[in-house]
Amino acid sequence: MKYAVILIIALLLIIAVAVVFNVLQAQAARKAEADALRNRTYRPGDPFSSADDDAVHGDPRQLKPSDLVDIRGTTFAVRGIIRFTQDGYNWIEAHLDTGTGRRAWLSVEDDPDLEVVMWQDLSGVTLQPGPPTVEFEGRRYTFDEDGSARFTSAGTTGVATSGSMRYHDYQAGGDRLSFEDYGSGWEAARGELLARGEFRIYPSNPAPEGPR
Repeated sequence: MKYAVILIIALLLIIAVAVVFNVLQAQAARKAEADALRNRTYRPGDPFSSADDDAVHGDPRQLKPSDLVDIRGTTFAVRGIIRFTQDGYNWIEAHLDTGTGRRAWLSVEDDPDLEVVMWQDLSGVTLQPGPPTVEFEGRRYTFDEDGSARFTSAGTTGVATSGSMRYHDYQAGGDRLSFEDYGSGWEAARGELLARGEFRIYPSNPAPEGPR
């Protein structure tokens, strides 16, 4: 009888230890979940970050030659990239081509939010930058900014592999008017701000960039 009581007590102690261990383990798991939720909720970050959109549509900041870009149902190949820097501020322009004669430019910058603009060169126009407003095809564009920047290029762009350029930009709502000079005079282009859902990027296999 004495041994039976001892055995029962031992079993009860084992059960008690197991219950306490399970309770402590469950409490630790709940605390870990709460800490993870708190970190996700209160960690420093940009609440307007486009990271989720980039995961679905591709990150335009990472464009490189040979990537494909679908814009409003038209597929373009990236033939070249120009990267600009001005006082620590960076942006890019991508030279696009459908392969059937249609060409365009895509500028990508964080200002501070992501801004992607599709550009078409304007040939044969006599517009010159400088005035506070510019009239073009019935639209009045207001001066936005001007300056100069250093650049490097990769792929086919029509400009040197490196150098400096000047720019003078105007805007009217979502429309843009830009003048750029790479050393041979002002060249004009008209642009249209793209919404995030209007384009999608299909990256090519990673490859080192270089002039061609």
